[in-house]
Amino acid sequence: MCAWPPTARKCKLDERLRFAPDSQEFLDREVMEKPSPKRPFEVLFDNAEPSLISDDAYAPYGNFGFPPPPTDRPWIYSNFVQSLDGIITLLGKHGSGGEISQSPEDRWLMDLLRAHADGLLMGMNTLLEEQRIRGPESRGIVFQVADPQLRELRDRLGKGRERNIFVTRAVNLDLSRHRVFDGNVVDAAILTSPAGAERLRAQGSRPHVTLIAAGEGETLDLPRAIGKLREELGVKYLLCEGGPTLYGSLARADLVDEKFMTVSPIEVGQVVPPEQERLASEQATPLLLRPTVFGGPGYTRENLARWTWLSCRKAGDHQFNRYRRKRRPRD
Repeated sequence: MCAWPPTARKCKLDERLRFAPDSQEFLDREVMEKPSPKRPFEVLFDNAEPSLISDDAYAPYGNFGFPPPPTDRPWIYSNFVQSLDGIITLLGKHGSGGEISQSPEDRWLMDLLRAHADGLLMGMNTLLEEQRIRGPESRGIVFQVADPQLRELRDRLGKGRERNIFVTRAVNLDLSRHRVFDGNVVDAAILTSPAGAERLRAQGSRPHVTLIAAGEGETLDLPRAIGKLREELGVKYLLCEGGPTLYGSLARADLVDEKFMTVSPIEVGQVVPPEQERLASEQATPLLLRPTVFGGPGYTRENLARWTWLSCRKAGDHQFNRYRRKRRPRD
């Protein structure tokens, strides 16, 4: 389950929009103001599979393809942006991933990755942090492909209705407080424990929200829940946009197949400096550390995760890397 720290990848939106946060005008403005890449990516090398179709939407990036997914679960790829020193958020009121990224090309790449996904996987803190940014009257946002050309590419790839998927214990989750569960923009799914599913069912039926329970009691069996996404919803390609805790849980379960990593040419430091204003939720931590990509228990020297550097691109001083997990052949 994704807990603190907040999401590693958040859209940098104009937080001063003079529209009601729940209005259609606000939603349309959110989509329309997404930046497009100012320049094409410079391909340094690329050993990935060829694009599934030929389409002008690929022009800024070049070739983009995936291998066939496993038979028992989705192919899972993650997307993060980090500083030169490996930090993914400044924390505080400037905790958005856009503050680390500072790149329209990085934001456009997020849409390219979303266009190929059958679902976006996140922890609830990703949604709650976006809601906090927009103020107390907001019901949060819907995570979707914003670039019009990439939305059309998604259609040509035969992808269905976009789906946001959240991992949560659902202890205090009120679905009515979040726009994403209304069903008028995307479908939603929730991966939770059997106890969490019972709490959510008690709130009444929501046709566009699918509950997937796996585990026992209050314990979520994450690998089994991921498998059910393939079995019950037909999710073949799953994009993880969750925070470090969710990513770490997936990685320790050997469920991450690829990772896209943007390296921003800034250095920020791990310890939050005393002069930085803190959020109320950060006040109780004397030594506040900015997170890296991987949260939770890591690996020992004997079982380190190893990756193949699959491709590398640049735009200005930003580097855009793609890695694929190295696994031993199964008997």
